[in-house]
Amino acid sequence: MRMNEPEAHFGTVRRPAGPVILDLKNISLSFGGVKALTDISFDVRQHEIRAIIGPNGAGKSSMLNVINGVYRPQQGQIVYRGEVRKNMDVHAAAKSGIARTFQNIALFKGMTVLDNIMTGRNLKMKSNFLLQALYWGPARREEIAHRIKAEQIIDFLEIQAIRKTPVGRLPYGLQKRVELGRALAAEPEILLLDEPMAGMNVEEKQDMCRFILDVNDQFGTTIVLIEHDMGVVMDISDRVVVLDYGKKIGDGTPDQVRGNQDVINAYLGKGCA
Repeated sequence: MRMNEPEAHFGTVRRPAGPVILDLKNISLSFGGVKALTDISFDVRQHEIRAIIGPNGAGKSSMLNVINGVYRPQQGQIVYRGEVRKNMDVHAAAKSGIARTFQNIALFKGMTVLDNIMTGRNLKMKSNFLLQALYWGPARREEIAHRIKAEQIIDFLEIQAIRKTPVGRLPYGLQKRVELGRALAAEPEILLLDEPMAGMNVEEKQDMCRFILDVNDQFGTTIVLIEHDMGVVMDISDRVVVLDYGKKIGDGTPDQVRGNQDVINAYLGKGCA
């Protein structure tokens, strides 16, 4: 990742950020004697795109795992929607409106695009397993309603032509788009994106940037983003927090972070202007 990479500009008029929806206070996380995160504090405002950047091993994915309940920090406090969150696990985080994509694609490769996106509706389904298996009565009506939602996401992501294609047959960039669709199917309030553009070519990155901005603008979804492409980060993010060796070294608008000497040193070496 280089601080002087060219930017690809996206001329989208952004909605203003709202009040703080997620506040992480003095988060520390250790694995045995290894400190992954040390006394990190930052907040996320409603409707904003909040980027987390840093060199490899900086603790970025660990922070996302803290937010969505995979890890429980040894110290610190997480305040979500004004309430202190205690003993939050992955299922509870998902039910509360936090969805996640992963650095390594985690789709069902033998299932179609439509079926993969439908799995994102599971938490919204109220019928019990027996009624779903019989596909009868309320379960049938519920299934139809959820399928309509899935089809709307497919239209939004412009993947109608591959809706019946098994995901394992798709190129990498389209698989990333399907994973985004599955996360959107849960109708999250906060969407956590872990390197959504990793491994993509320039055209695929431009498409993904457009969809991320549209999700933020049209759906009003708050987005927390990890990304190594600095041109993308600086162009689409409202605010950026910078981690290095598990510690926060910068936080602010893209312009503020770009001019932060500690951030420059972390990426380009000590003493660089």
